[in-house]
Amino acid sequence: MASAEEWMLENGNIKVLSKEMRNGRTAHNVSSSSLRKKSDRSLLAGIRVGFLRKFLGNLQEVLLGTKLFIFLVAIPFAIAAKYRRFGSPWVFALSCLGLIPLAERVTFLTEQIALFTGPTVGGLLNATCGNVTELVIAIFALIQNKVDVVKYSLLGSVLSNLLLVLGSSLFCGGIANISKEQKFERKQADVNSLLLVLGLICHVLPLMFKFTGKFDPELTAFATLALSRASSIIMLIAYLAYLVFQLFTHRQLFQEQQEEGAAESDEVESDETPVIGIYSALFWLVLMTGIVALLSEYVVATIEAASDSWGLSVAFISVILLPIVGNAVEHAGAIIFAFRNKLDITLGVALGSATQIAMFVVPLSVIISWIIGVKMDLDLSLVETIALGLSILITSLALQDGTSHYMKGLLLLLCYFVIGACFFVSWSPLNTTNLGFSSEMARL
Repeated sequence: MASAEEWMLENGNIKVLSKEMRNGRTAHNVSSSSLRKKSDRSLLAGIRVGFLRKFLGNLQEVLLGTKLFIFLVAIPFAIAAKYRRFGSPWVFALSCLGLIPLAERVTFLTEQIALFTGPTVGGLLNATCGNVTELVIAIFALIQNKVDVVKYSLLGSVLSNLLLVLGSSLFCGGIANISKEQKFERKQADVNSLLLVLGLICHVLPLMFKFTGKFDPELTAFATLALSRASSIIMLIAYLAYLVFQLFTHRQLFQEQQEEGAAESDEVESDETPVIGIYSALFWLVLMTGIVALLSEYVVATIEAASDSWGLSVAFISVILLPIVGNAVEHAGAIIFAFRNKLDITLGVALGSATQIAMFVVPLSVIISWIIGVKMDLDLSLVETIALGLSILITSLALQDGTSHYMKGLLLLLCYFVIGACFFVSWSPLNTTNLGFSSEMARL
């Protein structure tokens, strides 16, 4: 369809843009599309009232257009459990289940809006809305002054993407393609690794104030907070530069992974044809974001009660369980494309999401806490910072040669299990008391 093609003059050459580049899609969006299914509108053809037919069609696309639609049932049950005063652990668990499909639906609606706005605005929307669930949870936790929950959950999201999502994807992809040589583009991985190292530096330096011995505790806390806020601004600048790099100056590095996913996406729906109108997409996006906010509030409010009831520390729930819920869609999509030997998309999902959390959501949370008067810094404490640094290191080592096999994925998974075990045994005094430990052991 030559008449439908969009052309541009780039570096002196006429070049046709792929569908994904026209719509500003990222690997995260291509991965999420693997969990969608085409809705059958034949049942609506007999409805003669145009408004009603359109409304029911939109409802069908939004609610039934995902393979995860069964988890949407958890949303009304979570609301009912909250207002019928069921146990807090039930509210927490049902809210987490309800958040799983909402992350994919927000991505879907963002893509629909991007189809009307063009590649530039669409790319910015897709690049900033990929981790809206984690951001909303962080905001509600900050409003309730639960800074540790914010730090733990965002740290866990980075660790989950680097080790669990990437590790399981490389392991499954290596087993499924054991007779093939798996290769990927190193240039994208190098850029994301450098950004993650910058984020690590911004976490290490505030931590070092504790060990310098030059300041008293009050001055140390002040210096840590001031440095964290300045570093957060620098991290946001770096992420903005990354968006320019990804969407404008070096988008050819990211184009291959998008074109690889084009055929897979076409099996689900036409990428160039929106299935709902822009105003409908905006309405559903606002509604879905509101539901995400509601469930996030439930999660934050009941996390301590769930911790006490299940005998798990808040650190373990925040670092391990919450990120698994938030990254479920990315996890499934990354594994699907790894099975198909599309490792560039898999790496774009795992590393791209980790970079977005580390360089956008974390510093933005610090800035938001600054605005609302909550003192949140970038000091993750020693164990958490070491876990983050080692995760970045082993991921960079695993990706340095541009090839992959199942052994690399297995080692990344085992590293994640070791870190998970570390947080599993990190009990707070409240947890140790509930488990029947002595007060002396709790103080230890």
